[in-house]
Amino acid sequence: MAKTIMTFSMTGSPNDKTPARLSRRVGVSLLFLTIAVAGCAPRTGEQSVTIKGSDTMVQLGQRWAELYMRSNPGVVIQVTGGGSGTGIAALINGSTDIAQASRTMNREERISARERRGADVAEIPVALDALAVYVNVLNGVESLSTDQISQIFKGETTNWREVGGSDLDIILYGRENSSGTFVYFREHVMGDADFAGTYQSLPGTAAVINAVTADPVGVGYGGIGYASGIKTIAIRTGPDSSPVDPTRDNVWSSAYPLSRNLFFYIVGEPEGLTKKFVDWTLGPAGQSVVSEVGYYPLRRKESP
Repeated sequence: MAKTIMTFSMTGSPNDKTPARLSRRVGVSLLFLTIAVAGCAPRTGEQSVTIKGSDTMVQLGQRWAELYMRSNPGVVIQVTGGGSGTGIAALINGSTDIAQASRTMNREERISARERRGADVAEIPVALDALAVYVNVLNGVESLSTDQISQIFKGETTNWREVGGSDLDIILYGRENSSGTFVYFREHVMGDADFAGTYQSLPGTAAVINAVTADPVGVGYGGIGYASGIKTIAIRTGPDSSPVDPTRDNVWSSAYPLSRNLFFYIVGEPEGLTKKFVDWTLGPAGQSVVSEVGYYPLRRKESP
């Protein structure tokens, strides 16, 4: 049987805080089977697809790749993180087949891809996410309005007492500017305003979770798939509106104000092995993985 290899690097994942991975044979029964072989090219006769980008999605991409390779001997799926911006840049310069992104590609990126690669970019939603606001489990605040969240991260609100909590300073944690989650949060919550000078940018959502878990006065944000060991805040769209939790049904109905798609980007229409893999991720087996990892599957249209 042909050996299958997945190489990936990531700054964090929802449920894995171990500092390194060990090489394993395909037959070993592990929850997350990975083989770290940086810079290793596929062997003769093996088909390969490279995936790069969103750290929010890297665990999802890893799990998809693991299961797809298990069912398709001789196929190599290489998954690396680095942030949505990094994946999109790699797609533009031709060093990845698929860019994973937790934000939409902007016009300039699409034009650059067409000029460099000679074809338009295909945008494929593959999963749904609730961009969650995290606080420590000891924090008594249960809900915030989008305006309150914006004021907190801009540094205009600096004490939890101002939003119904204890008389304690607020400590801010979040993603670095190469992150699609950073871009989405700044656009949709802060109206493209700058973050406070005290904002601490961290290299992955797992690092944000770790910081908020350890800090009773901390607040951060990130994908719902990472929300373990912390509390997610219900969000109100206005001062008198009802708070909405980041649940699957609220994302499906778009009631949750920070509902978003998670994307694959590909130059041109998918074909060959790339198309087979994309079609599989969109099918029942691939979408079940979305739920397993902690995100939300695409909503299927009901039959007439």
